[in-house]
Amino acid sequence: KCGFTVVGQYGETLEIPCNNGAIKAEDVLITKWKYDKGEGLPGDLLVRQKNQNISISATDEYKGRVSMAANSSLLLSAAKLTDQRTFTCMVVGGADITEYPVNVVIYKTPAGLEISDKVEELEIGRLTKLGTCIAEDANPAANITWLKNNIPLVADGKGISIQTSVVVDPATGLSTTSSILEYTAEREDTDAEFTCRTHHTMGGQIMSTSETFTITYSTENIVLHVIAQDPLIEGDNVTLKCVADGNPAPTSFNFHLKGELVKVENTDTYTITNVSRDTTGEYKCSLIDNPTLEASEDITVNYLDINLSPSGKIVKRAGETLDLNLLIDASGESKDDVKLDKLPEFTKLTYSHSGRYVCKVMMGLLSREASFELVVEGAPVIRQLSKQHGEKGQYKVLICEAEGSPKPVVSWSINGTSLDESPFINGKITHKITVVPTANLTVSCTVTNDFGIDTRTINVSSRKSLMAQCYLLFTDQPEDSDQTKLVVGVVVGLLIATVIIGLAYWLYMKKSKQGSWKTGEKENGSSEEEKKLEEKVEENSQKAEV
Repeated sequence: KCGFTVVGQYGETLEIPCNNGAIKAEDVLITKWKYDKGEGLPGDLLVRQKNQNISISATDEYKGRVSMAANSSLLLSAAKLTDQRTFTCMVVGGADITEYPVNVVIYKTPAGLEISDKVEELEIGRLTKLGTCIAEDANPAANITWLKNNIPLVADGKGISIQTSVVVDPATGLSTTSSILEYTAEREDTDAEFTCRTHHTMGGQIMSTSETFTITYSTENIVLHVIAQDPLIEGDNVTLKCVADGNPAPTSFNFHLKGELVKVENTDTYTITNVSRDTTGEYKCSLIDNPTLEASEDITVNYLDINLSPSGKIVKRAGETLDLNLLIDASGESKDDVKLDKLPEFTKLTYSHSGRYVCKVMMGLLSREASFELVVEGAPVIRQLSKQHGEKGQYKVLICEAEGSPKPVVSWSINGTSLDESPFINGKITHKITVVPTANLTVSCTVTNDFGIDTRTINVSSRKSLMAQCYLLFTDQPEDSDQTKLVVGVVVGLLIATVIIGLAYWLYMKKSKQGSWKTGEKENGSSEEEKKLEEKVEENSQKAEV
């Protein structure tokens, strides 16, 4: 009968089945195992008769390695590649003799997978042996695949070359596979991870540890970086950094500083300290071993200068004009960014124009200030001299308002009380005194400073009788409108009183003439009384006119 195949692992115990239950165990009289020694010669291993112990007849390489399981399977320990042959189970059941041949195959996975003989660095554009991947002691021989960043590499005869060889150990029969990778590196291979792996017949895979290689290449491009704060202004420092794309990177450079050549070694930077507007210009760096390979950058030192004319302390006379002129000097194209409010105009100076003026000019983050102090001077002028009545008309407050600079000195022609002087602001000052006049007065206020003098007068009346004061208040309405109302009331009252007295007199005379005749004496007496009454009426009328 045709047999079937059993696969075993190298070095492990292999169980080779017999008849797979085709004959019941109680019907089996004899079970015997033998193997093919080659050239058609059989070799006996062991035999078991029914109800008897196993008899081992194996010699040579199988002695001590074989036994029989309860189900009649052959147990073969420490499987080797030489065990790859046909083993036959012969079963005697009654008058029948049946044989069950089994083919044995032994597999072994590689003992390990590693990359050896590794190159130190890879040069761009040059086919270089990267390393050798070795899979030792395998059966069948391992197939090796190279990978870059987990992507399989395929030999193309140009940039990738893979050479594989297999060596068989004559003692064990195990195979060792070696795979050599030759690779042409590219700049993108920097930090790339290279590995190798193998898939075994028994399933699963083995992966080597990853390896990275230094990729060397000459410089093709350089860049000049300007390291400085923004904006770069006078007094700052600026650092020039030359960056080359070669690997290993160059460590020495030439810096071209506006016509001056400076060589630096073991560094790629050069610092310019305390820059000024004269530092502005084009700067370059180049390789020492290849001066034609260079990079350049423009450096602009920002500055902002302003000149205000006139400045400092400016003294002018009231009424004069003041012309201001502001000159601005700024760096390069930044002039378009200058921001300035409109300059003040002084076509006719007044005392209120006095003060400190500050001009602030801005250009981006830069700002400058210029200032001047304006002093407007002039002779003092009294703008207003007025009076106010105090409580119940018992006193008067005289007020003198004047302008001038320097601060005017105020004096009065009379002495008063409760002197009050306002703060001197914008060339203005107000001076007050309180007076209690005992007679009509003409009071003068005088203001003086270094540039001149001014005087004004005002009439001040004393406190008189009621009628005189009423008359005064009536004729001087602007002084106090409430006093005017009082005068009108008094006059109206006197007129009414005069009318009542006249009416009473007329009624009296009429009654006397109609009642009886009177003697001449009585009539003369009546005439005297009439005269007295008329004089009284006339007196009251005069008071009313007053």
